[in-house]
Amino acid sequence: MKSIIFIGTQKSGSSREAIKAARRLGYKTVLLTSRINQIRNQEAYPDVSQMVFCNVTDYVDLKRNISELQENGLEIETIISFVDSYVYIASLLADEFGVGCFTSDAIFKMHDKLLSRECIKQTPYVPWYKILKDNYYESVDEIYHRLPLILKKPNSTGSKDVYLVNSVSEYLDRLERLSNGYHDQVIVEQYIKGPQFLVESLVENKEIKIVAIIQQEIYIYSGHSIVTGYQLKLDLDSEFEQSLREAVTEIVMCHGMKNGACHLEMRYVNNQWKLIEINPRISGVAMNEFIFYGLGINLAEQTLNLALKKPLQLTPKYEMYTNAQYLISLLSGKLLKVTGRNEALNKFGVIKVFIKPQRGSTIYTPTSMGYRYAYVIANGQDEHQAKINAKIAASKIKFHILRE
Repeated sequence: MKSIIFIGTQKSGSSREAIKAARRLGYKTVLLTSRINQIRNQEAYPDVSQMVFCNVTDYVDLKRNISELQENGLEIETIISFVDSYVYIASLLADEFGVGCFTSDAIFKMHDKLLSRECIKQTPYVPWYKILKDNYYESVDEIYHRLPLILKKPNSTGSKDVYLVNSVSEYLDRLERLSNGYHDQVIVEQYIKGPQFLVESLVENKEIKIVAIIQQEIYIYSGHSIVTGYQLKLDLDSEFEQSLREAVTEIVMCHGMKNGACHLEMRYVNNQWKLIEINPRISGVAMNEFIFYGLGINLAEQTLNLALKKPLQLTPKYEMYTNAQYLISLLSGKLLKVTGRNEALNKFGVIKVFIKPQRGSTIYTPTSMGYRYAYVIANGQDEHQAKINAKIAASKIKFHILRE
């Protein structure tokens, strides 16, 4: 039977929906995982045909396990991952086994924030930035005159190891945290003030296919930028949208991507687009559902079609004003219970309510995007109404926490 090998998955979200899509397309799904709880609870993953326990960060171990599967008769059509940490290694393995389609070198560049900045340094889309290694304190005078700034590690993801600093004292404190006492490389860059947009795209034979443009709401907590809201944009000014498309096309081409999936976070300031970051995959958590509810496009499924070298179906089946609101907690502690789910679900325009943590789990304040604990997706007759519907529903959900 024709099979697709997945490297890692979350219990829900885009990575899990890709596995479900593969099953719908008629493929055997093989999951390579290093999560022992997934192996022990395989009944919770009925869409996974076979699970294999291995070290998913070890290329040699992955290659050995895939070779054994192949020797046992597995007909591999592609090897892929929708989990940020494994996208690159999955692409390399696909190349190794002769089923590769995505541009591995471009994926590598997109993963590394420093290499990504270097790729676009000759374009107008790059913010001012500087690489800090051994000159943390020598740069203080320059830093003072450029505040506010963003500090990040080259391999940062999901707002983890990314800080907004507004003063020299914050700058020095965050540097100490990021370097852990060692002189690791740190990127310091201009903080761009302006509306932020997420652009979900596929690249096929060097042609950039923008699937969805989404405006983001940002909540700043202790220097971390956490996205708490998403609004699907359906009525962008044509000139504004064209300028965004031109920027996205040039940025992706500068990274050398010929085939693959990517999403870009862009900010618009003084009539100019600036790249916040680019990642070589569909956004996680609810993004695949969000796009499907708004446009009728299953982006995870279409990413699989791209990897399988099959025709893409990216024409929207419909267009609905859609908004998603994510919930965070400003308290850390043990979760006693969650109330309001049914009330939220019954609110006007609500399509989906998802609550991640279970009773008894530990809740943390939002120092990364991974600490968003629920979301509501709603639609409306226009952008404003969709946003109101989602926010009203989200306000009904309460986390009851025993503080630490």
